[in-house]
Amino acid sequence: MTAEDEARRLDDTDPLPTLRGEFLVPPAPGGAYEEAAYFAGNSLGLQPRAVAGRLREELDDWARLAVEAHTEARRPWVDYHELLREPAARLVGALPHEVVAMNSLTVNLHLMMASFYRPAGNRTRIVIEDSAFPSDSYAVASQAVHHGLDPAATVVRLRPRPGEDDLRTEDVVAFLEREGDTVALVLLGGVNYLTGQLMDMPTITKAGRAAGAAVGWDLAHAAGNVPLRLHDWDVDFAAWCTYKYLNGGPGAVAGCFVHERHVRDASVPKLAGWWGTDPAVRFRMDPDIAPPASADAWQLSNPPIMALAPVLASLEIFDRVGMAALRAKSERLTGYLAARLAETGARIITPAGPAARGAQLSLRVAGAGGLVRRLAAAGGVVADAREPDVVRLAPAPLYCTFHDCHRAAEALRDLV
Repeated sequence: MTAEDEARRLDDTDPLPTLRGEFLVPPAPGGAYEEAAYFAGNSLGLQPRAVAGRLREELDDWARLAVEAHTEARRPWVDYHELLREPAARLVGALPHEVVAMNSLTVNLHLMMASFYRPAGNRTRIVIEDSAFPSDSYAVASQAVHHGLDPAATVVRLRPRPGEDDLRTEDVVAFLEREGDTVALVLLGGVNYLTGQLMDMPTITKAGRAAGAAVGWDLAHAAGNVPLRLHDWDVDFAAWCTYKYLNGGPGAVAGCFVHERHVRDASVPKLAGWWGTDPAVRFRMDPDIAPPASADAWQLSNPPIMALAPVLASLEIFDRVGMAALRAKSERLTGYLAARLAETGARIITPAGPAARGAQLSLRVAGAGGLVRRLAAAGGVVADAREPDVVRLAPAPLYCTFHDCHRAAEALRDLV
């Protein structure tokens, strides 16, 4: 049996058959295949076929009903975001009133920090990972400046040990035990965007809270990728985008989690807007806000319907399949790809253990951008590069296949 035959056999016999047919896969930019082997879902997920119909329904309601669609549409606009609440809660392991779909990721992080980054006395520092996504770095630095602090002294960037690529959980915990009395906020990526490392969120959350700090998570690369239990882990807050593994479309509306103990605490300070008041009194147009005891209290503006419709269509797929099944398939796909990439001699910087990574393998190679272009031209393999020397491959289990992984390995073997 050839390697390609084995890959096709694995696709045919996998306990979770691929849902590739429910997505629009771009054509292969080169090579012998009609469709691309798409490994860039950690940057932008593929479009679910159901999205176009959903958008047409909203456009039709707008055309037929105009302003009355706020209350008379087939999915009334005035509380449209409520349709996403329960599937989003199931996705991240939260109670329904702890989550809300709103804004974009970095906007939500700023809103969360307005509430939970409260530097005082000696407790002023913000802990992030050195390889945090740039937007997170900019956000925490600007929060320090906003509070009159020097970012160079306020922001702590945790680095892996010399010669290693990933943070060790014990090193993060040791830092918090040693210097936690100076830390006001721990804000790490649940899955690191560069390496694909899955952080030990429950252990780090426990250590951060024991040190007296607020603990938040950027779940941009974790939501829809790995199982989450935000409520049970006692996380203070979290935020995520929906256009990567969640396939919500470019710039799609993001999600936010605030733990129950905070949503029920009226003393927690927050920035406010019209949609953050109790819907029972919203249209009285009172000047004084009456925030509900839910994550909705952090909303500012009414929901953008055309941007929420694709997210809802995608969340329905996740609800139908379930994160447990998706995670199991993700581990099978990523494990197979890792074994095949090892044959090429490429250096994988993502942790080797399935429990320590998401659906991503990052390779350290010189000339990453050029290699990604050659992969597309030679084999129709769509990956992405993070200059100067990291190529990222994300075998998203909803639409990636073992045969896709075979194609990527074969193309890399020829080019590396």
